[in-house]
Amino acid sequence: MGFGQTGRQIYDLASRSDDVEVVAIADIGKPDILHYLLCSEVDEPARHTLEGNFLVNPRFRSRLMRIDQPAEMPWDMFGVDAVIDSTGKFRDTACMRDHLDNGAPRVLLRTLPLDGIDRIVIPGINGSQIDTADRMISAGSATTTALCLLLHILSQRFDIECGSMTTVHAYTSDQALQDYAGSDFRRSRSAAENIIPNNHEAGLWLGHILPAMDGKITTSALNVPIHEGCLLDLNLVVTDASVTPEDINQAVRDAAGDYPGMVAVVEDPIVSSDVIGNPHSLLFDAKGTIKAGDHTIKCLSWYENLGHAARLLDVVRLYAELDRKQEAA
Repeated sequence: MGFGQTGRQIYDLASRSDDVEVVAIADIGKPDILHYLLCSEVDEPARHTLEGNFLVNPRFRSRLMRIDQPAEMPWDMFGVDAVIDSTGKFRDTACMRDHLDNGAPRVLLRTLPLDGIDRIVIPGINGSQIDTADRMISAGSATTTALCLLLHILSQRFDIECGSMTTVHAYTSDQALQDYAGSDFRRSRSAAENIIPNNHEAGLWLGHILPAMDGKITTSALNVPIHEGCLLDLNLVVTDASVTPEDINQAVRDAAGDYPGMVAVVEDPIVSSDVIGNPHSLLFDAKGTIKAGDHTIKCLSWYENLGHAARLLDVVRLYAELDRKQEAA
């Protein structure tokens, strides 16, 4: 549900896969405009055609439904195995229940939830802990995944006492491009003209993903006037004063091979536009690691939304494989 940037990226990635089909898309947009936006972003727009109310690619046909509320979408008509809610709006359990009541066996949020759900799943970290009984699931967010992957890697080699994370984040679709009164003072200012301090919810849910990090990391955001490409600025206090920036860099280099397609290390002096189109969830910047005093290490890492779209499909695959194993048992 939802055919914004993330929804379009999920659709295009699925169309190039051999194991995921998108059978229906719920979005309030007109079909011809949704098709136009899709084709304006993908590398091969000729692969995607509009036939009436169906988006068609070489692998599958997807029914477009002009619906903007979970309670209105008849998922049971399409025999879906899972629903990805990529709207970023329907984050509470009541809305997720609407998806389930209308025939979705599972619903997966592209964002962090507002209240308690069955599980937050970050591939590469806790994917082995999923359960067939899970119905309401979140894949976190692009920032949450990048943060958790880096913390997971570093905490396996170093004792981390505490830390702080700031994401220097591209502006998002819910920000106004001109000053416009909203629910928050700072977010009422123009996204195209300002660096806007913002909170970030990753710290609230970190303990659900990495229990050892519960309460240790504070998180915040700076929304900046660029449209894609984000930077994760992580400051950690480590117990061992002998840890060097090169120790940190080597730890991530050593671990990257354990997370194929998710984690990579860049040695070049890149900037935000260089990561556009990169499907990794964490692109660790080896040149950005520095040490302050005896115990504080600063790390920089890059990511963009495409990596999160790929991880959402990875979560769908994890549950599909789990269901197949249960059926075969």
